Amino acid sequence: MSAIAPERAGVTTQASEESQPIRLAPNYWPFVIPALVVVGAVIVFPWAFTLWMSVNSWTLGQSRSFAGMENYLRLASDPRFWESLWHTLIYTFLSVVAPMFFGTVAALIFDARFALRGLLRGVFVMPMMATPVAVALVWTMMFHPQLGVLNYLLSLIGIPAQEWIFNANTVIPSLVAVETWQWTPLVMLIVLGGLASVPREPFESAEIDGANAWQQFRYLTLPMIAPFLMIAVIIRTIDALKSFDIIYAMTQGGPGTASETINIYLYNTAFSYYDMGYGSAMAVVFFIVIVALSFILLMLRQRSQWVETEGNR
Repeated sequence: MSAIAPERAGVTTQASEESQPIRLAPNYWPFVIPALVVVGAVIVFPWAFTLWMSVNSWTLGQSRSFAGMENYLRLASDPRFWESLWHTLIYTFLSVVAPMFFGTVAALIFDARFALRGLLRGVFVMPMMATPVAVALVWTMMFHPQLGVLNYLLSLIGIPAQEWIFNANTVIPSLVAVETWQWTPLVMLIVLGGLASVPREPFESAEIDGANAWQQFRYLTLPMIAPFLMIAVIIRTIDALKSFDIIYAMTQGGPGTASETINIYLYNTAFSYYDMGYGSAMAVVFFIVIVALSFILLMLRQRSQWVETEGNR
């Protein structure tokens, strides 16, 4: 009996193991496929189609023909394209620097404790909530040489009237002023979040050592909030590069081509002149420029992160 029992036990154990259901590994593809379809339809296909159009000579209403690199060579010799690229870089640079400066100053002010601070913060961020087209229409009326309120205010202090967006020399600074007015609150909120995370102990030690306010900002506050500043720079650079609505609503790229950025020139080429092949080549080149700038900004972001890590050691 003792010799038979282990055999029966083994048979029973084997049978129980065979009777247990086999558990299969979970399959996540049914959840991933819809996302892949959306990405392919919204991102991959449009870019593939744009690349395909950029190597074709295609004007709407006419027959399409393969052009190879002709559209790209045409860009290299197009002075209007290079002018629009220069306008884009200048507009982007000013639209990043000005909000960064005023937003950082505003964050330092609102980081202090004073009466009605919460109410003033709410008022300060209100421009960011307005739609760009509405902002453009309001500022266009304010910039009017004869009827605008800005020239009226300047006349009260004896400054002659300015032409603002109606002059080729002042149109880009005027557009940058509108961009700065609307998006300085965003930079302020980002920097304010960084200031809220800064520890107070180093500042107390610096005060004991006799450091003044500028030294505390230069050697303590600025290095600690550098990662937040880089985040704000990246966001503002992306917004400024793709800015279209404010510029088009206020100037349509004018006067002449004085404020024509790549976005405006691309829009006019593709949807006003219906030259889809040339406009697609312009979009591809502009995408390469954006990728290059993004790579530079990411390198700077990594360096600011390294400074933050070294400071915490």
